[in-house]
Amino acid sequence: MKPLTTCILALVLAMALVSCQTTETESVAMQQDAAADDAPWTPLLNGTNLDGWTPRGGATWKFEEGVLIGQSENGQGHIYAGPELTDLEVKGVFRITSQGKSANSGLYFRANPPADNPDDYPRGYEAQICNTHDAYTGWLWKPGTPVGKASELLTKDGDWFSMRVKAVGDTIQIWVNDQLVTTHQDSEYVKGYFAIQCHNPGMTVEAKELYYRDLSGM
Repeated sequence: MKPLTTCILALVLAMALVSCQTTETESVAMQQDAAADDAPWTPLLNGTNLDGWTPRGGATWKFEEGVLIGQSENGQGHIYAGPELTDLEVKGVFRITSQGKSANSGLYFRANPPADNPDDYPRGYEAQICNTHDAYTGWLWKPGTPVGKASELLTKDGDWFSMRVKAVGDTIQIWVNDQLVTTHQDSEYVKGYFAIQCHNPGMTVEAKELYYRDLSGM
């Protein structure tokens, strides 16, 4: 066989091998996505009270007519719920309103209260809920720092909206009103709880239809 023909044949075989490997990788990814889509959703609210939720900080929390309500007259606060998860998906319907200072909240995941001050801001990821900040609803935050930019602001104070978060490995995605607005890679926080924030005095945050699913091992 001539050298040129041999080189061409080797190149074709190499390209075929790469194509097979790529196809296999894509197939595995599709299977994982399908398994995640089939994972059952579990409610975070029991429909009656806030049993299973742990408040921290200065906010007050109550449950009325299927809605978790947070208000603050004494500074920021958070309310946590289990289970402790790594890979996960969480969703809910939210509304923030201001009675003075701007309304600022967030949906936390892979979050834990600081060991040295459990009433301080959670250590974990936050899907921002705020319509007046430059890093607005749908941005991904870590404590005090916006890290994942949302493509656009789709919400306003006083209106209900849906939010969904998916965190698998170091890939985090956030949907607002069923529109994907943020995709970001970060690996600092691996495992933790869910939490909802009431950031400012003179505001109200409401949350309902809260569900999660465990995607570990998918």
